Amino acid sequence: MQPESAQFGTVATRVAALNTRYRHHSAISVLEHALADADTGAVAMVSSFGAESVVLLHMVAVVDRDTPVLFLDTEMLFDETLAYQRAVAAHLGLGDVRVIRASRTKLAAHDPEGMLHRENPDACCNLRKSQPLAHALAPFDAWITGRKRFQSGSRAALAFFEAEGEARIKINPLAHWAREDIADYMVNNRLPRHPLVARGYASIGCAPCTTPVAPGEDPRAGRWRGAAKEECGIHFVDGRIIRAPIKQAS
Repeated sequence: MQPESAQFGTVATRVAALNTRYRHHSAISVLEHALADADTGAVAMVSSFGAESVVLLHMVAVVDRDTPVLFLDTEMLFDETLAYQRAVAAHLGLGDVRVIRASRTKLAAHDPEGMLHRENPDACCNLRKSQPLAHALAPFDAWITGRKRFQSGSRAALAFFEAEGEARIKINPLAHWAREDIADYMVNNRLPRHPLVARGYASIGCAPCTTPVAPGEDPRAGRWRGAAKEECGIHFVDGRIIRAPIKQAS
């Protein structure tokens, strides 16, 4: 069955219209309109409850605290992240947080010892993140992400709205924000910080694949350190799953 928003045109057509319509809007305005615009259809937010997640979660709580928030529990997260997720959801009064986990059957078949991340991190991300998220997002026409241009090379040209192939739309309200904007928003709104940030974790994912970063390092340098990989496979460029840094055209 096609989503209701499909009657308004293809995903690419609607993305182009949305970017034109809200090109000069602020982050909170983009979010507010995205949750109400017919071209986005049914919208959910996906959040890792990581180092900077509380900013966008706070905005969602201000605009509509009953927006569905999908939290991927890979069962390899830091204990601090799980505690922080519960605390932030309660602090902001989020009304529809959905904890998403991988199929028990698939985990037993493909990662019975929980060591797949050592042998094949891409396969582990696919099993514990990409597949469960794809299933959870099936009822939605669009999803909100906290991605920002400053985070890595593959995000440098990020727009407010992206086409995820012909599946759905991705909404990036914070695309144009700088690191300083994030810090200022957290201070001004007295938002709780992830406890691992104080220990040098600038970008926080699964415990086995995340390390602290040194002063001056890229914030995502601690994710899959030493591997030719900068995305978990959840995000797409031109309909393709990103599993490694994007090669620049010569």
